[in-house]
Amino acid sequence: MGDRITIYQKPTCSKCHEALTILKESGNEFDSINYYDTRLTIDMLREIVRKLGIPARGLLRADEPLAKGSESANDEELLQLMAANPDLIQRPIVIRGDSAVLGRPPEKIKKLLGG
Repeated sequence: MGDRITIYQKPTCSKCHEALTILKESGNEFDSINYYDTRLTIDMLREIVRKLGIPARGLLRADEPLAKGSESANDEELLQLMAANPDLIQRPIVIRGDSAVLGRPPEKIKKLLGG
């Protein structure tokens, strides 16, 4: 798989640090995007959940205070909520071509890399 790798991460997240270490040690080139500085749009989030193969709710950090009251929200409403509030997005997200994983646990990234 020669597809460029992209990690969407938050610099203060310990799992993101682990994911970055895995990517650096893999020797693969990758792009690291702090999604607090470069906000994910609704369309980008829609594409991410498609590549992850999960519903939008699977990307939601449901324990965050901002997620309270979202239990009955549909996918579009959740995508809008996450686009407006990056704290609600699970992390790290690693994408390679048309595949993606949530790096929780970070070992999932190794499978994406073929290891």
